Amino acid sequence: MLDLLNISAFGALHTAIALIGVFAGFTALIAHRELLLSSRAGRIFFWFTIGAAVTGLFIYRRGSFGAPHVLSVMTLVVLALAWFVERRRGFGRASSYAAVLLNLTALFFHFIPAFVESLTRLPLGAPYAANPEDPALFGPIGTAFVAYLIATVWQLLRVRGASRRAATRGARLA
Repeated sequence: MLDLLNISAFGALHTAIALIGVFAGFTALIAHRELLLSSRAGRIFFWFTIGAAVTGLFIYRRGSFGAPHVLSVMTLVVLALAWFVERRRGFGRASSYAAVLLNLTALFFHFIPAFVESLTRLPLGAPYAANPEDPALFGPIGTAFVAYLIATVWQLLRVRGASRRAATRGARLA
């Protein structure tokens, strides 16, 4: 099967790691309405996304360091910032907002290589896209970006509402 998809065993391992990360990210969003390290699913997302980014740095399907590797580095930077913001409150009062934005950004980053790699291989024999630069990929990736923007607005509004409720509760107790 790997031969049919033109994927190495290492590429398959990388894909499995990434899929676990994505599944955990969506599990956190559905179960907890947020994607943060404070939940088990959030921690699984974090560590498996790091694993996917690191393993992605060792895949050279197109021969040299390129855009997929830059995306891996960007993902690692975003996750490091997310950890700093969430665990160390690195942005002060804005940390809750920044953590949501950074974690959702890391989740969105999964979809770029997922669409590119899947749609340049599938369906077998007649892939949807001819190569990673094929304009046909703009639609799926653009749709994922719109979903990311909607999720970001939803999460930021949710954090804002939680902050306001906490402030109201605090004012009543004082």
